[in-house]
Amino acid sequence: MKSLILAAGFGSRLRPCTDTTPKPLFTISGRPILEKLIASLRLAGCDTIIINTHHLSSRIESFLKSERYSFPVLLRHEPVILGTGGAIKNISDLLDNQPFFVINSDIVTDIDLRRVYAYHIEHNALATMVLKDDSRFNTVWVNANGYVESFYADAPLQDAKNKNQSTRQPASKTFTGIQVLNPEVTDYIPGNVFIASIDIYQRLIAEHQQIKAFISEDFYWDDIGTPQRYRDANIRYMAPRAFKKAFPNDACNAITRNKLKGDGSDRRWYRLTTGCHSLIMADHGIRNNKIPSQTSEAEAFIAIGRHLHQKGIPVPEIYLYDAFAGLVFLEDLGDCHLQQVIRRTNLPDQIIAWYERVIDMMIQLSIRGYQNFDLSQTWQTTHYDKKLILEKECRYFIDAFTNNYLGQCICYDDFDDEFNALADSALKFAITGFMHRDMQSRNIMVKDEKVWFIDFQGGRIGPLQYDLASLLIDPYVALPVEIRSHLTDYAIQTLSSLMSIDPKKFKKCYYHCALARNLQILGAFGFLSKVKGKKDFIQYISPALQMLKNHLNASDGKSFYKLKKLVSTL
Repeated sequence: MKSLILAAGFGSRLRPCTDTTPKPLFTISGRPILEKLIASLRLAGCDTIIINTHHLSSRIESFLKSERYSFPVLLRHEPVILGTGGAIKNISDLLDNQPFFVINSDIVTDIDLRRVYAYHIEHNALATMVLKDDSRFNTVWVNANGYVESFYADAPLQDAKNKNQSTRQPASKTFTGIQVLNPEVTDYIPGNVFIASIDIYQRLIAEHQQIKAFISEDFYWDDIGTPQRYRDANIRYMAPRAFKKAFPNDACNAITRNKLKGDGSDRRWYRLTTGCHSLIMADHGIRNNKIPSQTSEAEAFIAIGRHLHQKGIPVPEIYLYDAFAGLVFLEDLGDCHLQQVIRRTNLPDQIIAWYERVIDMMIQLSIRGYQNFDLSQTWQTTHYDKKLILEKECRYFIDAFTNNYLGQCICYDDFDDEFNALADSALKFAITGFMHRDMQSRNIMVKDEKVWFIDFQGGRIGPLQYDLASLLIDPYVALPVEIRSHLTDYAIQTLSSLMSIDPKKFKKCYYHCALARNLQILGAFGFLSKVKGKKDFIQYISPALQMLKNHLNASDGKSFYKLKKLVSTL
Protein backbone atom coordinates (compact mmCIF):
# COMPACT_ATOMS: atom_id res chain seq x y z
CA MET A 1 0.00 0.00 0.00
CA LYS A 2 1.26 3.46 -0.88
CA SER A 3 0.33 6.86 0.46
CA LEU A 4 0.78 10.52 -0.39
CA ILE A 5 1.18 13.18 2.29
CA LEU A 6 0.35 16.64 0.95
CA ALA A 7 3.09 18.90 2.33
CA ALA A 8 3.76 21.49 -0.36
CA GLY A 9 1.50 24.31 0.83
CA PHE A 10 2.62 27.75 1.96
CA GLY A 11 0.63 27.77 5.20
CA SER A 12 -0.34 31.38 4.45
CA ARG A 13 -2.83 31.67 7.33
CA LEU A 14 -0.07 30.65 9.78
CA ARG A 15 2.36 33.37 8.71
CA PRO A 16 4.77 34.65 9.86
CA CYS A 17 5.51 31.37 11.67
CA THR A 18 5.50 29.45 8.38
CA ASP A 19 8.07 31.82 6.91
CA THR A 20 10.75 29.76 8.67
CA THR A 21 8.98 26.49 9.57
CA PRO A 22 6.84 24.56 7.07
CA LYS A 23 3.40 23.62 8.37
CA PRO A 24 4.08 19.83 8.36
CA LEU A 25 6.88 20.41 10.89
CA PHE A 26 4.62 22.20 13.37
CA THR A 27 4.55 20.05 16.48
CA ILE A 28 1.87 18.48 18.62
CA SER A 29 3.08 17.61 22.11
CA GLY A 30 6.63 18.02 20.87
CA ARG A 31 6.36 15.76 17.82
CA PRO A 32 6.15 17.11 14.23
CA ILE A 33 2.78 16.45 12.63
CA LEU A 34 4.60 14.92 9.66
CA GLU A 35 6.27 12.38 11.95
CA LYS A 36 2.95 11.44 13.54
CA LEU A 37 1.27 10.98 10.15
CA ILE A 38 4.10 8.81 8.86
CA ALA A 39 3.84 6.62 11.96
CA SER A 40 0.05 6.28 11.55
CA LEU A 41 0.33 5.37 7.86
CA ARG A 42 3.06 2.85 8.58
CA LEU A 43 0.93 1.27 11.30
CA ALA A 44 -1.93 1.01 8.80
CA GLY A 45 0.24 -1.06 6.48
CA CYS A 46 1.74 1.49 4.10
CA ASP A 47 5.02 0.20 2.68
CA THR A 48 5.90 3.35 0.73
CA ILE A 49 5.17 6.94 1.72
CA ILE A 50 5.42 9.77 -0.78
CA ILE A 51 5.60 13.41 0.30
CA ASN A 52 5.16 16.29 -2.10
CA THR A 53 7.10 19.45 -1.27
CA HIS A 54 7.45 23.03 -2.43
CA HIS A 55 7.52 25.67 0.34
CA LEU A 56 10.67 25.30 2.53
CA SER A 57 11.27 21.89 0.97
CA SER A 58 14.85 21.76 2.29
CA ARG A 59 13.57 21.86 5.89
CA ILE A 60 11.33 18.86 5.24
CA GLU A 61 14.12 17.01 3.46
CA SER A 62 16.52 17.64 6.37
CA PHE A 63 13.97 16.41 8.86
CA LEU A 64 13.37 13.16 6.94
CA LYS A 65 17.11 12.53 6.65
CA SER A 66 17.47 12.91 10.41
CA GLU A 67 14.74 10.33 11.01
CA ARG A 68 16.43 7.59 8.92
CA TYR A 69 13.31 5.58 8.18
CA SER A 70 13.80 1.87 7.44
CA PHE A 71 11.14 1.94 4.70
CA PRO A 72 10.85 4.06 1.55
CA VAL A 73 9.89 7.68 2.22
CA LEU A 74 10.06 9.44 -1.13
CA LEU A 75 10.04 13.16 -1.85
CA ARG A 76 8.40 14.56 -4.96
CA HIS A 77 9.40 18.22 -5.23
CA GLU A 78 7.16 20.61 -7.14
CA PRO A 79 9.17 23.54 -8.57
CA VAL A 80 5.81 25.15 -9.28
CA ILE A 81 3.13 24.25 -6.78
CA LEU A 82 0.43 22.06 -8.32
CA GLY A 83 -2.38 22.09 -5.75
CA THR A 84 -3.84 19.07 -3.97
CA GLY A 85 -5.21 17.58 -7.19
CA GLY A 86 -2.12 18.30 -9.24
CA ALA A 87 0.04 16.68 -6.57
CA ILE A 88 -1.90 13.42 -6.95
CA LYS A 89 -1.38 13.44 -10.73
CA ASN A 90 2.30 14.25 -10.23
CA ILE A 91 2.98 10.99 -8.35
CA SER A 92 1.00 8.72 -10.70
CA ASP A 93 4.23 7.15 -11.99
CA LEU A 94 5.01 5.94 -8.47
CA LEU A 95 1.67 4.18 -7.95
CA ASP A 96 0.77 0.55 -8.53
CA ASN A 97 -2.67 -0.95 -9.15
CA GLN A 98 -3.70 -0.79 -5.49
CA PRO A 99 -5.79 1.92 -3.75
CA PHE A 100 -3.63 4.51 -1.97
CA PHE A 101 -4.01 7.03 0.82
CA VAL A 102 -3.87 10.79 0.33
CA ILE A 103 -3.70 12.76 3.56
CA ASN A 104 -3.23 16.42 4.43
CA SER A 105 -0.19 17.36 6.53
CA ASP A 106 -2.03 19.93 8.66
CA ILE A 107 -4.34 17.62 10.61
CA VAL A 108 -4.14 15.90 13.98
CA THR A 109 -6.04 12.64 14.32
CA ASP A 110 -6.08 9.28 16.04
CA ILE A 111 -8.29 7.59 13.43
CA ASP A 112 -7.66 3.93 12.65
CA LEU A 113 -6.48 4.17 9.04
CA ARG A 114 -6.67 0.40 8.59
CA ARG A 115 -10.38 0.61 9.19
CA VAL A 116 -10.70 3.37 6.57
CA TYR A 117 -8.79 1.36 3.99
CA ALA A 118 -10.90 -1.76 4.61
CA TYR A 119 -14.05 0.35 4.26
CA HIS A 120 -12.87 1.63 0.88
CA ILE A 121 -12.12 -1.89 -0.39
CA GLU A 122 -15.49 -3.15 0.86
CA HIS A 123 -17.54 -0.53 -1.01
CA ASN A 124 -15.63 -0.66 -4.29
CA ALA A 125 -15.85 3.11 -4.91
CA LEU A 126 -13.44 5.13 -7.00
CA ALA A 127 -12.70 7.28 -3.97
CA THR A 128 -13.53 7.34 -0.26
CA MET A 129 -13.49 10.59 1.72
CA VAL A 130 -13.28 10.52 5.52
CA LEU A 131 -15.87 12.95 6.89
CA LYS A 132 -16.77 14.21 10.33
CA ASP A 133 -19.45 16.45 11.75
CA ASP A 134 -17.75 19.73 12.61
CA SER A 135 -19.95 22.82 12.45
CA ARG A 136 -16.93 25.02 11.69
CA PHE A 137 -16.27 23.39 8.32
CA ASN A 138 -19.37 21.40 7.27
CA THR A 139 -19.57 21.88 3.49
CA VAL A 140 -19.58 18.33 2.08
CA TRP A 141 -23.07 17.06 1.31
CA VAL A 142 -23.78 13.34 1.66
CA ASN A 143 -26.98 11.57 0.64
CA ALA A 144 -28.84 8.95 2.65
CA ASN A 145 -27.00 6.18 0.82
CA GLY A 146 -23.64 7.44 2.05
CA TYR A 147 -22.31 8.97 -1.16
CA VAL A 148 -20.90 12.47 -1.59
CA GLU A 149 -23.14 14.75 -3.67
CA SER A 150 -21.51 18.17 -3.68
CA PHE A 151 -19.23 20.66 -1.96
CA TYR A 152 -21.19 23.78 -1.05
CA ALA A 153 -21.91 25.74 2.09
CA ASP A 154 -25.63 25.47 1.36
CA ALA A 155 -27.66 22.35 0.56
CA PRO A 156 -27.62 21.43 -3.15
CA LEU A 157 -30.77 21.16 -5.21
CA GLN A 158 -32.14 17.66 -5.43
CA ASP A 159 -31.83 15.90 -8.75
CA ALA A 160 -34.17 12.90 -8.85
CA LYS A 161 -32.50 11.66 -12.03
CA ASN A 162 -29.20 11.07 -10.21
CA LYS A 163 -29.33 7.44 -9.09
CA ASN A 164 -26.93 8.14 -6.20
CA GLN A 165 -29.21 10.73 -4.66
CA SER A 166 -32.02 10.15 -2.25
CA THR A 167 -35.26 12.11 -2.23
CA ARG A 168 -34.41 13.00 1.40
CA GLN A 169 -32.45 16.12 2.26
CA PRO A 170 -28.72 15.30 2.37
CA ALA A 171 -26.52 16.04 5.41
CA SER A 172 -23.39 18.21 5.37
CA LYS A 173 -20.10 17.08 6.90
CA THR A 174 -16.49 18.19 7.12
CA PHE A 175 -13.78 16.74 4.91
CA THR A 176 -10.94 15.70 7.21
CA GLY A 177 -8.25 15.71 4.54
CA ILE A 178 -8.05 11.89 4.67
CA GLN A 179 -8.97 9.94 1.55
CA VAL A 180 -8.38 6.62 -0.19
CA LEU A 181 -8.27 6.65 -3.98
CA ASN A 182 -8.14 4.09 -6.69
CA PRO A 183 -5.26 4.77 -9.10
CA GLU A 184 -7.75 5.33 -11.95
CA VAL A 185 -8.59 8.67 -10.37
CA THR A 186 -5.40 10.08 -11.87
CA ASP A 187 -6.95 9.60 -15.34
CA TYR A 188 -9.39 12.39 -14.52
CA ILE A 189 -6.64 14.87 -13.54
CA PRO A 190 -4.90 17.02 -16.17
CA GLY A 191 -1.12 17.05 -15.99
CA ASN A 192 1.22 19.91 -15.09
CA VAL A 193 -1.52 22.33 -14.02
CA PHE A 194 -2.62 23.68 -10.67
CA ILE A 195 -5.84 22.00 -9.61
CA ALA A 196 -7.51 21.24 -6.26
CA SER A 197 -8.69 17.74 -5.38
CA ILE A 198 -12.20 19.09 -4.72
CA ASP A 199 -12.35 20.17 -8.38
CA ILE A 200 -11.56 16.59 -9.35
CA TYR A 201 -14.28 15.26 -7.10
CA GLN A 202 -16.81 17.64 -8.61
CA ARG A 203 -15.86 16.37 -12.04
CA LEU A 204 -16.26 12.75 -10.90
CA ILE A 205 -19.70 13.53 -9.46
CA ALA A 206 -20.73 15.24 -12.70
CA GLU A 207 -19.76 12.06 -14.55
CA HIS A 208 -21.78 9.95 -12.07
CA GLN A 209 -18.73 8.32 -10.50
CA GLN A 210 -19.24 7.15 -6.93
CA ILE A 211 -17.43 8.87 -4.07
CA LYS A 212 -18.09 7.04 -0.85
CA ALA A 213 -18.26 8.85 2.49
CA PHE A 214 -16.63 7.29 5.55
CA ILE A 215 -18.46 8.99 8.42
CA SER A 216 -17.65 8.37 12.04
CA GLU A 217 -17.62 10.36 15.26
CA ASP A 218 -15.52 7.96 17.32
CA PHE A 219 -12.12 9.40 16.42
CA TYR A 220 -10.22 12.58 17.29
CA TRP A 221 -9.55 15.09 14.53
CA ASP A 222 -8.37 18.67 14.39
CA ASP A 223 -7.28 21.02 11.66
CA ILE A 224 -4.35 23.37 12.39
CA GLY A 225 -4.83 25.76 9.48
CA THR A 226 -4.75 28.95 11.60
CA PRO A 227 -2.75 29.97 14.70
CA GLN A 228 -5.83 29.69 16.92
CA ARG A 229 -6.78 26.25 15.60
CA TYR A 230 -3.19 25.04 15.94
CA ARG A 231 -3.07 26.28 19.52
CA ASP A 232 -6.47 24.76 20.39
CA ALA A 233 -5.58 21.42 18.81
CA ASN A 234 -2.39 21.24 20.86
CA ILE A 235 -4.20 22.11 24.09
CA ARG A 236 -6.95 19.55 23.49
CA TYR A 237 -4.33 16.90 22.79
CA MET A 238 -1.89 17.78 25.57
CA ALA A 239 -4.02 18.85 28.54
CA PRO A 240 -5.39 15.38 29.43
CA ARG A 241 -1.90 13.92 29.09
CA ALA A 242 -0.44 16.60 31.35
CA PHE A 243 -2.98 15.80 34.07
CA LYS A 244 -2.26 12.10 33.70
CA LYS A 245 1.44 12.74 34.15
CA ALA A 246 0.92 15.02 37.15
CA PHE A 247 -1.73 12.87 38.83
CA PRO A 248 -1.22 9.33 37.47
CA ASN A 249 -3.60 7.66 39.92
CA ASP A 250 -6.62 9.84 39.19
CA ALA A 251 -9.00 9.94 36.26
CA CYS A 252 -9.01 13.03 34.06
CA ASN A 253 -12.56 14.18 33.38
CA ALA A 254 -13.73 17.36 31.67
CA ILE A 255 -11.09 20.09 31.84
CA THR A 256 -12.03 23.72 32.43
CA ARG A 257 -9.75 26.60 31.50
CA ASN A 258 -9.69 30.02 33.17
CA LYS A 259 -7.47 32.86 32.05
CA LEU A 260 -5.29 34.42 34.75
CA LYS A 261 -4.12 37.99 35.04
CA GLY A 262 -0.95 38.42 33.00
CA ASP A 263 2.36 40.03 33.83
CA GLY A 264 4.56 42.46 31.93
CA SER A 265 5.21 40.02 29.08
CA ASP A 266 2.98 39.00 26.19
CA ARG A 267 2.54 35.47 27.52
CA ARG A 268 -0.89 34.24 28.50
CA TRP A 269 -1.54 32.21 31.64
CA TYR A 270 -4.37 29.80 32.39
CA ARG A 271 -5.46 27.59 35.25
CA LEU A 272 -6.71 24.20 34.05
CA THR A 273 -8.95 22.28 36.42
CA THR A 274 -10.40 18.78 36.47
CA GLY A 275 -11.99 17.32 39.58
CA CYS A 276 -9.95 18.41 42.60
CA HIS A 277 -6.73 18.93 40.63
CA SER A 278 -5.34 21.92 38.77
CA LEU A 279 -2.38 22.83 36.58
CA ILE A 280 -1.05 26.07 35.17
CA MET A 281 -0.64 26.46 31.41
CA ALA A 282 1.75 29.08 30.07
CA ASP A 283 1.16 30.13 26.47
CA HIS A 284 4.24 31.81 24.98
CA GLY A 285 2.81 31.86 21.46
CA ILE A 286 3.99 29.92 18.42
CA ARG A 287 7.73 29.99 17.82
CA ASN A 288 8.54 32.76 15.38
CA ASN A 289 12.32 33.08 15.54
CA LYS A 290 13.83 34.43 12.34
CA ILE A 291 16.87 32.25 13.07
CA PRO A 292 15.55 28.66 13.52
CA SER A 293 18.53 27.63 15.67
CA GLN A 294 18.06 30.52 18.11
CA THR A 295 16.64 29.64 21.52
CA SER A 296 13.09 30.92 22.01
CA GLU A 297 11.58 32.28 25.22
CA ALA A 298 9.53 29.10 25.65
CA GLU A 299 12.58 26.89 25.15
CA ALA A 300 14.51 28.86 27.76
CA PHE A 301 11.59 28.68 30.19
CA ILE A 302 11.41 24.90 29.78
CA ALA A 303 15.13 24.15 29.85
CA ILE A 304 16.00 26.49 32.73
CA GLY A 305 12.93 25.41 34.72
CA ARG A 306 13.86 21.75 34.41
CA HIS A 307 17.51 22.50 35.24
CA LEU A 308 16.62 24.38 38.41
CA HIS A 309 14.09 21.75 39.47
CA GLN A 310 16.72 19.03 39.09
CA LYS A 311 19.06 21.08 41.27
CA GLY A 312 16.48 21.15 44.06
CA ILE A 313 15.62 24.83 43.65
CA PRO A 314 11.97 25.58 44.54
CA VAL A 315 10.48 26.17 41.08
CA PRO A 316 7.25 24.70 39.67
CA GLU A 317 7.59 21.25 38.14
CA ILE A 318 7.07 21.14 34.39
CA TYR A 319 4.93 18.15 33.41
CA LEU A 320 4.48 18.52 29.66
CA TYR A 321 5.40 21.03 26.99
CA ASP A 322 5.57 21.82 23.31
CA ALA A 323 8.33 24.36 22.81
CA PHE A 324 7.39 25.19 19.21
CA ALA A 325 3.75 25.80 20.11
CA GLY A 326 4.94 27.71 23.18
CA LEU A 327 2.74 25.70 25.56
CA VAL A 328 3.98 24.59 28.98
CA PHE A 329 1.92 22.68 31.55
CA LEU A 330 3.30 23.08 35.05
CA GLU A 331 2.65 22.76 38.75
CA ASP A 332 0.03 25.09 40.21
CA LEU A 333 1.55 27.12 43.06
CA GLY A 334 -1.64 29.01 43.83
CA ASP A 335 -2.26 32.76 43.63
CA CYS A 336 -0.29 34.17 46.57
CA HIS A 337 2.99 35.93 45.83
CA LEU A 338 5.40 37.71 48.14
CA GLN A 339 4.00 41.15 47.41
CA GLN A 340 0.65 40.11 48.86
CA VAL A 341 2.27 38.52 51.91
CA ILE A 342 4.29 41.65 52.70
CA ARG A 343 1.30 43.96 52.21
CA ARG A 344 -0.59 41.95 54.81
CA THR A 345 2.35 42.09 57.23
CA ASN A 346 2.81 45.20 59.34
CA LEU A 347 5.51 43.90 61.67
CA PRO A 348 9.08 44.62 60.51
CA ASP A 349 10.37 41.43 62.10
CA GLN A 350 7.98 39.33 60.05
CA ILE A 351 8.88 41.18 56.86
CA ILE A 352 12.57 40.61 57.58
CA ALA A 353 11.95 36.93 58.31
CA TRP A 354 10.24 36.43 54.96
CA TYR A 355 13.02 38.20 53.06
CA GLU A 356 15.74 36.31 54.89
CA ARG A 357 14.03 33.11 53.79
CA VAL A 358 14.03 34.36 50.19
CA ILE A 359 17.69 35.40 50.37
CA ASP A 360 18.67 31.96 51.68
CA MET A 361 17.03 30.31 48.67
CA MET A 362 18.31 33.01 46.28
CA ILE A 363 21.88 32.22 47.31
CA GLN A 364 21.22 28.53 46.64
CA LEU A 365 19.71 29.49 43.29
CA SER A 366 22.90 31.33 42.39
CA ILE A 367 25.27 28.57 43.53
CA ARG A 368 23.39 25.40 42.56
CA GLY A 369 21.86 26.92 39.45
CA TYR A 370 25.36 27.78 38.24
CA GLN A 371 26.51 24.17 38.46
CA ASN A 372 26.42 22.44 35.04
CA PHE A 373 24.29 25.24 33.62
CA ASP A 374 24.07 24.91 29.84
CA LEU A 375 24.60 28.33 28.29
CA SER A 376 22.74 27.24 25.15
CA GLN A 377 19.57 27.24 27.28
CA THR A 378 19.63 31.03 27.62
CA TRP A 379 17.13 33.06 25.67
CA GLN A 380 18.56 36.57 25.27
CA THR A 381 22.21 36.56 26.35
CA THR A 382 24.38 33.98 28.07
CA HIS A 383 25.81 36.51 30.55
CA TYR A 384 24.90 39.74 32.25
CA ASP A 385 27.55 41.83 30.52
CA LYS A 386 28.46 45.41 29.73
CA LYS A 387 26.61 45.49 26.42
CA LEU A 388 23.40 44.36 28.12
CA ILE A 389 23.74 46.97 30.86
CA LEU A 390 24.28 49.78 28.37
CA GLU A 391 21.52 48.77 25.93
CA LYS A 392 18.85 47.11 28.06
CA GLU A 393 19.16 49.22 31.19
CA CYS A 394 20.84 52.58 30.58
CA ARG A 395 19.53 53.23 27.06
CA TYR A 396 16.18 51.68 28.01
CA PHE A 397 15.85 54.28 30.76
CA ILE A 398 16.62 57.18 28.41
CA ASP A 399 14.54 56.01 25.44
CA ALA A 400 11.53 54.25 26.99
CA PHE A 401 11.11 56.25 30.17
CA THR A 402 12.70 59.68 29.93
CA ASN A 403 11.93 60.39 26.29
CA ASN A 404 8.94 58.27 25.30
CA TYR A 405 7.04 58.17 28.58
CA LEU A 406 7.91 61.60 30.02
CA GLY A 407 8.19 63.34 26.64
CA GLN A 408 11.72 64.65 27.19
CA CYS A 409 14.33 65.01 24.45
CA ILE A 410 17.44 63.64 26.09
CA CYS A 411 20.46 62.46 24.10
CA TYR A 412 21.80 59.13 25.33
CA ASP A 413 25.33 59.92 24.13
CA ASP A 414 25.55 62.84 26.58
CA PHE A 415 25.75 60.27 29.39
CA ASP A 416 28.10 57.88 27.65
CA ASP A 417 30.98 58.26 30.13
CA GLU A 418 28.78 57.82 33.21
CA PHE A 419 26.87 54.85 31.80
CA ASN A 420 30.13 53.13 30.86
CA ALA A 421 31.47 53.71 34.38
CA LEU A 422 28.23 52.33 35.84
CA ALA A 423 28.41 49.19 33.68
CA ASP A 424 32.03 48.54 34.62
CA SER A 425 31.32 48.98 38.33
CA ALA A 426 28.23 46.75 38.24
CA LEU A 427 30.41 43.89 37.02
CA LYS A 428 33.44 44.56 39.20
CA PHE A 429 33.61 42.46 42.39
CA ALA A 430 30.66 40.35 41.26
CA ILE A 431 29.83 37.09 43.03
CA THR A 432 29.21 35.18 39.82
CA GLY A 433 26.51 32.56 39.66
CA PHE A 434 23.15 31.84 38.07
CA MET A 435 21.20 35.10 37.87
CA HIS A 436 17.39 35.18 37.72
CA ARG A 437 17.42 38.74 36.27
CA ASP A 438 13.88 39.58 37.48
CA MET A 439 13.99 38.73 41.16
CA GLN A 440 11.06 40.74 42.48
CA SER A 441 8.11 40.03 44.77
CA ARG A 442 5.63 39.14 42.02
CA ASN A 443 7.99 36.44 40.78
CA ILE A 444 8.16 34.80 44.19
CA MET A 445 5.18 32.63 45.06
CA VAL A 446 4.28 31.59 48.60
CA LYS A 447 2.66 28.21 49.09
CA ASP A 448 2.52 26.09 52.24
CA GLU A 449 4.76 28.66 53.97
CA LYS A 450 7.47 28.05 51.37
CA VAL A 451 8.84 30.45 48.76
CA TRP A 452 9.00 29.44 45.11
CA PHE A 453 10.67 31.19 42.17
CA ILE A 454 8.84 31.69 38.87
CA ASP A 455 9.52 33.56 35.60
CA PHE A 456 13.09 32.30 35.35
CA GLN A 457 13.25 32.27 31.52
CA GLY A 458 15.54 35.31 31.53
CA GLY A 459 18.13 33.47 33.63
CA ARG A 460 21.81 33.72 32.71
CA ILE A 461 25.23 33.95 34.32
CA GLY A 462 25.77 37.13 36.33
CA PRO A 463 26.29 38.83 39.69
CA LEU A 464 24.40 37.54 42.71
CA GLN A 465 24.37 41.19 43.77
CA TYR A 466 22.05 42.02 40.87
CA ASP A 467 19.36 39.59 42.03
CA LEU A 468 19.75 40.86 45.59
CA ALA A 469 19.36 44.45 44.37
CA SER A 470 16.29 43.49 42.30
CA LEU A 471 14.74 41.93 45.38
CA LEU A 472 15.43 44.79 47.78
CA ILE A 473 14.63 47.84 45.60
CA ASP A 474 11.45 46.23 44.24
CA PRO A 475 8.89 49.10 43.88
CA TYR A 476 5.98 46.65 44.27
CA VAL A 477 6.91 46.44 47.96
CA ALA A 478 9.09 49.52 48.56
CA LEU A 479 11.01 48.24 51.57
CA PRO A 480 12.20 50.89 54.05
CA VAL A 481 15.88 51.80 53.81
CA GLU A 482 16.72 50.34 57.22
CA ILE A 483 15.26 46.94 56.26
CA ARG A 484 17.15 46.98 52.96
CA SER A 485 20.36 47.74 54.82
CA HIS A 486 19.76 44.92 57.29
CA LEU A 487 19.00 42.43 54.51
CA THR A 488 22.13 43.42 52.58
CA ASP A 489 24.20 42.67 55.68
CA TYR A 490 22.30 39.41 56.14
CA ALA A 491 23.17 38.33 52.59
CA ILE A 492 26.86 39.12 53.21
CA GLN A 493 26.82 37.20 56.48
CA THR A 494 25.13 34.18 54.91
CA LEU A 495 27.49 34.16 51.94
CA SER A 496 30.50 34.48 54.24
CA SER A 497 29.63 31.13 55.76
CA LEU A 498 29.88 29.57 52.30
CA MET A 499 32.78 31.44 50.70
CA SER A 500 35.35 34.13 51.28
CA ILE A 501 34.03 37.57 50.36
CA ASP A 502 35.01 41.16 50.98
CA PRO A 503 31.93 42.98 52.40
CA LYS A 504 33.11 46.38 51.15
CA LYS A 505 33.63 45.14 47.59
CA PHE A 506 30.36 43.22 47.73
CA LYS A 507 28.45 46.37 48.67
CA LYS A 508 30.16 48.43 45.98
CA CYS A 509 29.03 45.96 43.30
CA TYR A 510 25.59 45.77 44.91
CA TYR A 511 25.19 49.57 44.81
CA HIS A 512 25.94 49.79 41.10
CA CYS A 513 23.78 46.77 40.29
CA ALA A 514 20.95 48.49 42.15
CA LEU A 515 21.44 51.64 40.04
CA ALA A 516 21.42 49.65 36.81
CA ARG A 517 18.35 47.68 37.92
CA ASN A 518 16.58 50.90 38.88
CA LEU A 519 17.14 52.29 35.39
CA GLN A 520 15.80 49.07 33.89
CA ILE A 521 12.70 49.14 36.09
CA LEU A 522 11.77 52.66 34.99
CA GLY A 523 12.42 51.85 31.36
CA ALA A 524 10.17 48.79 31.65
CA PHE A 525 7.38 50.67 33.44
CA GLY A 526 7.49 53.43 30.84
CA PHE A 527 7.35 50.95 27.97
CA LEU A 528 4.65 48.74 29.47
CA SER A 529 2.35 51.61 30.38
CA LYS A 530 2.86 53.81 27.29
CA VAL A 531 3.45 51.29 24.49
CA LYS A 532 1.73 48.16 25.78
CA GLY A 533 -1.13 50.05 27.43
CA LYS A 534 -0.68 48.23 30.77
CA LYS A 535 -1.76 51.08 33.02
CA ASP A 536 -1.38 49.09 36.26
CA PHE A 537 2.34 49.79 36.14
CA ILE A 538 1.91 53.57 36.34
CA GLN A 539 1.31 53.46 40.10
CA TYR A 540 4.79 52.05 40.65
CA ILE A 541 6.68 54.67 38.64
CA SER A 542 6.76 57.25 41.43
CA PRO A 543 8.29 54.93 44.07
CA ALA A 544 10.78 53.60 41.50
CA LEU A 545 11.83 57.15 40.54
CA GLN A 546 12.17 58.16 44.16
CA MET A 547 14.32 55.10 44.79
CA LEU A 548 16.61 56.16 41.93
CA LYS A 549 16.90 59.68 43.33
CA ASN A 550 17.79 58.31 46.75
CA HIS A 551 20.45 56.03 45.27
CA LEU A 552 22.05 58.86 43.33
CA ASN A 553 21.95 61.22 46.31
CA ALA A 554 23.70 58.59 48.39
CA SER A 555 26.76 58.72 46.11
CA ASP A 556 29.80 60.87 46.83
CA GLY A 557 28.50 63.75 44.71
CA LYS A 558 31.03 63.33 41.93
CA SER A 559 29.87 60.01 40.58
CA PHE A 560 27.08 60.22 38.03
CA TYR A 561 26.81 63.99 38.27
CA LYS A 562 24.98 64.39 34.94
CA LEU A 563 22.61 61.51 35.62
CA LYS A 564 21.87 62.85 39.09
CA LYS A 565 21.11 66.29 37.65
CA LEU A 566 18.76 64.82 35.04
CA VAL A 567 16.92 62.62 37.50
CA SER A 568 16.44 65.50 39.95
CA THR A 569 14.35 67.29 37.30
CA LEU A 570 12.05 64.33 36.55
